[in-house]
Amino acid sequence: MKNNTYVLYGASGHCKVILDIIKLIGGQVKFIVDDDNSKEELLGVSILSADAIKSVHSNLAISIGCNQTRKEIVDSIESDVYATLIHPKSTIDSTVKVKEGTVIMAGSVINSSTVIGKHCIVNTSASIDHDCVIGDFVHISPNATLCGNVAVGEGSHIGAGSVIIQGINIGKNVVVGAGSVIVSDVPDNVTIIGNPGKILKNNHDKL
Repeated sequence: MKNNTYVLYGASGHCKVILDIIKLIGGQVKFIVDDDNSKEELLGVSILSADAIKSVHSNLAISIGCNQTRKEIVDSIESDVYATLIHPKSTIDSTVKVKEGTVIMAGSVINSSTVIGKHCIVNTSASIDHDCVIGDFVHISPNATLCGNVAVGEGSHIGAGSVIIQGINIGKNVVVGAGSVIVSDVPDNVTIIGNPGKILKNNHDKL
């Protein structure tokens, strides 16, 4: 019998959206853990201290939007039994591979032969076309568009409403600013903004 009981790590606004996904797929959230001990409940679900994570052995989801924080939490927890959560109103081709811990939000579209890495976020109404490869701990923000054969490196954040044209390689730990249009490859550890995208600065906090 399938286990439909979940535990979430992180009582944030992002957590509220994940709570909705779990409800829509017929699941229940046993509790949420958070490092802020002043928090007691979120949308009727009890919040416990981070120590409670030691009792969790399945269906754990990291409900935090920040890529770096998600990775730090995953690295600190011995458990490797993570839930993959997919909103029932997303559209995902049968050839797509979605790895553990990833969350896919409402309205998102992921097309043929794409691979989505571990602990990623594909946010509301994002579009990822055919043959894309998305690294671990990536966040694709709402309404972002990735055309075919795009690769995104580990820990990168693709901003809301941005567009990445076909065949582009985005490096690791990259921030693509909201509304940007990326027409050429992007190296690791930079922030890029504008149309066409131009490098604004180097990012020193690496995954």
